[in-house]
Amino acid sequence: MSDNDRIVYGPHDLRDWDPERTLGTPGSFPYTRGPYPTMYTERLWTMRQYAGFGDAAATNERFRTLLEAGQTGLSVAFDLPTQMGLDSDDAMAAGEVGKVGVAIDSIDDMRRLFDRIPLGDVTTSMTINSTAPILLLLYQLVAGEQGVESERIRGTIQNDILKEYIARGTYIYPVEPSMRLVTDVFSYCAREMPNWNTISISGYHIREAGSTAAQEIAFTIANGLAYVEAARSAGLDVDVFAPRLSFFWNAHNDLFEEAAKFRAARRLWARLMRDRVGATLPASWRMRFHTQTAGSTLTAQQPHNNIVRTAFQALAAVLGGTQSLHTNSYDEALGLPTQEAVTIALRTQQILGYESGVPDVIDPLAGSYYVESTTDRLEAEALALIERIDDLGGAVAAIESGFQQREIENAAYEYARAAESGDAVVVGVNRFQTEDTGDLDVLRVDPTIEREQVDRLRRFRSGRDAEAVATALDAVRGDASGDGNLLYPIREALRAGATVGEVSAALREVFGTYRGPA
Repeated sequence: MSDNDRIVYGPHDLRDWDPERTLGTPGSFPYTRGPYPTMYTERLWTMRQYAGFGDAAATNERFRTLLEAGQTGLSVAFDLPTQMGLDSDDAMAAGEVGKVGVAIDSIDDMRRLFDRIPLGDVTTSMTINSTAPILLLLYQLVAGEQGVESERIRGTIQNDILKEYIARGTYIYPVEPSMRLVTDVFSYCAREMPNWNTISISGYHIREAGSTAAQEIAFTIANGLAYVEAARSAGLDVDVFAPRLSFFWNAHNDLFEEAAKFRAARRLWARLMRDRVGATLPASWRMRFHTQTAGSTLTAQQPHNNIVRTAFQALAAVLGGTQSLHTNSYDEALGLPTQEAVTIALRTQQILGYESGVPDVIDPLAGSYYVESTTDRLEAEALALIERIDDLGGAVAAIESGFQQREIENAAYEYARAAESGDAVVVGVNRFQTEDTGDLDVLRVDPTIEREQVDRLRRFRSGRDAEAVATALDAVRGDASGDGNLLYPIREALRAGATVGEVSAALREVFGTYRGPA
């Protein structure tokens, strides 16, 4: 093959290519060109900035500022203790309270988090997994206190525990009971919160851990298939729960490959859901997704370069047809984002949406020799990986054998070697360096917040009916030992005043804790 063949694409790259079969029209199977017929020509994507730090009051202030600046949806980051089911006064939480997200211990914290925010009017995404059922129920309870009927509550809970075993590590329980909690959320929301998206099946953290684009598609969709099969095994009808499934992708640096990745993922999911799973409703085939720009590409060196990186990554997401988007702040490699940096990140989306002209045309890349051949390549590579996972017994068995983890580690190692050698250029890091460090003001969490949060938690405990809480937690343990839907007893425990850590501990007593493969 000549060098010219490698950089110029033409008809020979799309031999036997049938646009009717591989593209269709926007809003129709196989959804390559987008999940909806009109896409952004009638409504832009939801501009949803991810935020959370310190205590609930500090994050509430940031939320209200973002809404006033034109943000159209909320996205909550929780601190590590909350993610791991630990109360802020737990010895294991020391030094981590409020550091990478907001600390939520109780219903009182959730009330403060959404104070003066009408939960019947905004959509909220919550990035939480092991404790997802607990945080979802706290949100529902607070919405109810505002007078919002459960049918009006709209948003998304990440609830994607499998990717935690693969790439991120904020798991608590073994895989089987964790999967039970996931499907209990599906069943509960189908009855109680029909407009809530019950899971955001996440490739984002898989890519952040170092995967390739094809691995991100494959491992995420394999997890999605595992959730579908688990829900069906629990007696749920696929055409009842599948329309509420959503996905969460990473927008990385390679503009055209990333746009093609989104198109390939959407098409592959549609084909698998229709032809393999046997779902009959088009809404069950249609992949809807949120996108976040790639945090792993942000550099502490010359941090203002990150504004440009994020803009191109956001463009890839929009060209790929995302339904909502978070743009990272340029200072995130140095610390939590400042208000100025968050505003620039939001303005990046607004300029893309209102000034660039890109949203005026649905899937403007369709028919490009390069984009279509890249879309086909990524779909084929991802399908081959899914078939390898199938041979290992499915996503859960493959995770327990360490397959996905090893594949990601190998890909991450190859990229690290390329960056170290200079074959992969990182502007400002291994080329085009400067002496000027460009000191920035960095947002730092006030260290007194942890002490104040612990004091507030202890006051909350002292003011509740301890006997009612103990009785409610006993009910959680009892149902965990059986096969009932756990969200109902958990909801009553939270209503009685149980904390996130206490509910998690009750479940841990029954389920045990997970230990990964060596």
